[in-house]
Amino acid sequence: MNNIDKSTQDVELVEKLNSTVKEIKSEIAKVIVGQHQTIDDLLISLLSRGHCLLVGVPGLAKTLLIKTLAEVLDLSFNRIQFTPDLMPSDITGTEIIEEDQVTKQRSFRFIKGPIFANIILADEINRTPPKTQAALLESMQEHRVTAAGNVYTLQEPFFVLATQNPIEQEGTYPLPEAQLDRFMFNLWLDYPQFDEEVEIIKTTTSNYSPELHKVIDGDSLIKFQDLVRRVPVADNVIEFAVKMVGKTRPVNQNEQNKISEWIQWGAGPRAAQYLILAAKTRSIISGRFTPNIDDVKQSMIPVLRHRIIPNFNAEAEGIGTLDIINELLRS
Repeated sequence: MNNIDKSTQDVELVEKLNSTVKEIKSEIAKVIVGQHQTIDDLLISLLSRGHCLLVGVPGLAKTLLIKTLAEVLDLSFNRIQFTPDLMPSDITGTEIIEEDQVTKQRSFRFIKGPIFANIILADEINRTPPKTQAALLESMQEHRVTAAGNVYTLQEPFFVLATQNPIEQEGTYPLPEAQLDRFMFNLWLDYPQFDEEVEIIKTTTSNYSPELHKVIDGDSLIKFQDLVRRVPVADNVIEFAVKMVGKTRPVNQNEQNKISEWIQWGAGPRAAQYLILAAKTRSIISGRFTPNIDDVKQSMIPVLRHRIIPNFNAEAEGIGTLDIINELLRS
């Protein structure tokens, strides 16, 4: 794959990407107050062809943020509300029998499910059983759906945004590690600051109704995604990402340290891939044509948070996944 050519055409494309990102943020800010880091990470994931899992307590505008992003992008959007009785066919689609009115011949016809859209909001994904959760696996990884022996390709770009409530565990089904690994980022939404919450209350308790404008269509987004893939990366940056991911694997430790004593299972190669893709996107959004190690560090928490499983020693010491990642950054 060719790297970015610092010709007039590529430079103009980088400038257009930067202006487009600013416009998207400006439109989202009409509805969402604060959450700047989360919005940045969402856009980085979108440009990297990744999927996002948003975790936060009720009322932090997780669903509203995703719906607003979908309105700003000129892409098809479907929301799937995950419930305990949701079936895989409710997501992927189902076959029905149709009868021809002239010949009276009956045949099966596939009715596409809500998964056939550019942006999918999987709301409260942990409220449905693993059998239904698994219906997303092929779509997220292969961007296609297999039903009744037929393969249906999803329209590009394809982006899954899932939300999850960390408080209520009764009646929920934690996502298996295999499915968690499909998500590029695991984003935790924090409570708003005092000034931000005041602004939220002012706008949501009045008749304020913002008018959102479409900023980018699917074809332009695909061009930006291809641009990100062409960003060159120095070997030392790639080696740093691989080294950091390797340190999360206790079986690969050459010497004992705090981190190896806290981890039961570490991150796989997909983590290093996403660290580099995120670093590429951060650099190109900032107007730089190649990422550095700091770009990798900025994405370590959302990339590694759901890929590290602490062991009993860590739990006994009150050490969580975030503590392990911070220790990894300090080391």
